[in-house]
Amino acid sequence: MGATIALQKAFVPKFGLDLAGGTTVTLSPATLDGKPPSDESLDRAVTIIRARVNGNGITDAEVAKANSNIVISLPGVGQREAVARVATTAELRMRQVLAVAAATNQPVQMPTAAPTPSGSGAPSATPTGGSTPTPSVSGTPAGRALSSALAAPSPSATADAKGGAKSDDKAKGDAKGKAEATPTPPVPPPGATEDPLAGADTSGIDPALLDKFRDIDCTAKDRGQGTADDPNKQIVACSQDGTARYILDKAAVQGTEISGASAGTDPTTGEWIVQVTFKSKGATEFADITRRITTLTAPRNQLANVLDGVVVVAPTIEEAIPGGSARISGNFTQLTANDLADQLKYGALPLKFKQSEVVSVSSTLGQDQLRGGLISGAIGLLIVILYLLLYYRGLGLIGVASLGVATVITYSTVVLLSHNAGFRLSLPHIIGLVVSIGITADSFIVYFERIRDEIKEGHRTLRSAVEVAWRRARRTILVADAVMFIAAIVLYFLAVGGVAGFAFAMGLTTLIDIVVVFLFTKPLMSLVARMRFFAKGHKLSGLDAERMGRTSPAEQTLQEA
Repeated sequence: MGATIALQKAFVPKFGLDLAGGTTVTLSPATLDGKPPSDESLDRAVTIIRARVNGNGITDAEVAKANSNIVISLPGVGQREAVARVATTAELRMRQVLAVAAATNQPVQMPTAAPTPSGSGAPSATPTGGSTPTPSVSGTPAGRALSSALAAPSPSATADAKGGAKSDDKAKGDAKGKAEATPTPPVPPPGATEDPLAGADTSGIDPALLDKFRDIDCTAKDRGQGTADDPNKQIVACSQDGTARYILDKAAVQGTEISGASAGTDPTTGEWIVQVTFKSKGATEFADITRRITTLTAPRNQLANVLDGVVVVAPTIEEAIPGGSARISGNFTQLTANDLADQLKYGALPLKFKQSEVVSVSSTLGQDQLRGGLISGAIGLLIVILYLLLYYRGLGLIGVASLGVATVITYSTVVLLSHNAGFRLSLPHIIGLVVSIGITADSFIVYFERIRDEIKEGHRTLRSAVEVAWRRARRTILVADAVMFIAAIVLYFLAVGGVAGFAFAMGLTTLIDIVVVFLFTKPLMSLVARMRFFAKGHKLSGLDAERMGRTSPAEQTLQEA
């Protein structure tokens, strides 16, 4: 654990909204008819957004409904992009690609200049190889041909024998040696652009989409993000990065058929991907579409993953993919891959939203509260330590050492969760950690009292008392921690926000208490039982005869092991 913290250089936990500030965004629903949305759809949207930003209950993100708006609060600075991502609808459709072209229309290439007359005043009989315009092939799949005007062969001096003879006669009869100019190819009008569908197979495409495909500009800032698309109709869509445009067939697989999604890395390339698993119906649909388009020619052998109206990725399908799972790749980072996995896993929003207000939250008040919480925790820990030392004396040192180990493990766990699982330390978490000090100390006290009870009976050595007391105390400790842990689990799943954070901290420290008692306190107690200081019942050991309630001289000294 310590090595992991050192390697990640994660020595301080990340703080929650109340301690570190953050961003609060108000989202307003946008309905097609302009009327307020139903309470049912708003409640479902709140549930989905809350699951996206705080699905594990430890990020300290808050989502609440305010009239017909939804207010999202995320801890930390620079969270506006994150709020925008979690507020997207996340409607996933898998559609076959019917046509693809560059993001915007390309200007028609101007033809090359005709050959110039030679210095002798006679025109060249044959133009040079670079003089004849040749069609260029576009890098995009749909832009691989020029217009018919440019694709036609250019006239040349050798194309018309009759024209060539006239040119020779005129050259001979011209005293000034002036040559007749060669014919030039037609010049396209200014602003003319290539047809993105030239040479493309348009069979089976809705004719109304062809003009829309020609007119759309996917380099624009607004290129259809968040646009509602009908899964039962063909659509025109842009790529997420704004480099391509597509005509897509009806949805073959819909996001409602996704049963789970997780982010990970490709073991071959190391790039971040999103692994998707389908329900039974979705698995069948995905296998059918991949089997059907495998033998088709490009670009109709591509399957586009459309999320909220834009194409995230459109891979070429080389073989049928059965098994009910697929993966989505698209230049993801760890953050964007996790965000997309959460969006797909928790479902699509029933409404479209727009940001109506963005406010940065200050952490000034939170810092004062953090200081107060740490002070109260330190005071509580000090009181417990004083109690252990005054009442148990030398035996209390074992309890103090156990508390120290529990504190180090708890802090290390919080730091690792903070940097690897999105955990944010907030005031409810701190309260839960402070309360757990007493829970942890209670386990030590139960064990110590069992040891003293065994010694008071006067029939056991300290070594045997430690072992017998452990067998009896262990059951009591496990039952008490189990009750506490069950209460924390119930509270965690039934509550939201700060209460769930308190329950998480309480459950975490309960598990740490069991680990410390079993792996540190008990072994340490078995070790000190061999020491003469404790075995002989020294006055400061906490196991002396006076404290054990003995009066006879024979009973005032413990038997050696």
